[in-house]
Amino acid sequence: MRHPRIRTVLFVCSQNRLRSPTAEQVFSCREDLEMDSAGTNHNADNPLTAELIAWADVIFVMEKAHRNKLLPRYRAALGGKRVICLDILDDYDFMQPELVQLPKTKVSRHLPAM
Repeated sequence: MRHPRIRTVLFVCSQNRLRSPTAEQVFSCREDLEMDSAGTNHNADNPLTAELIAWADVIFVMEKAHRNKLLPRYRAALGGKRVICLDILDDYDFMQPELVQLPKTKVSRHLPAM
């Protein structure tokens, strides 16, 4: 059982190879958060599932296209959870410094330190 103050955070992109794993890595040092990442495509390294959606307290997608795929497919699992679009395009390599900085800037306001 997780600590009641720990929030679960899911990062979603297409393939789960570059953007969402980078964001997961960036925030993995936060002791008040549990992280995971997934991809909307069937051939993603870690494909998105209803179980992952249900597990997450907060869901961040990299592009509006990811939210548009996620909402109709997992509406029941979402249960009214907020899906936040970060508007991070697929223009970066895994852990590229520019990609590391984008989630720090865009996510931090939604996940204030506890």
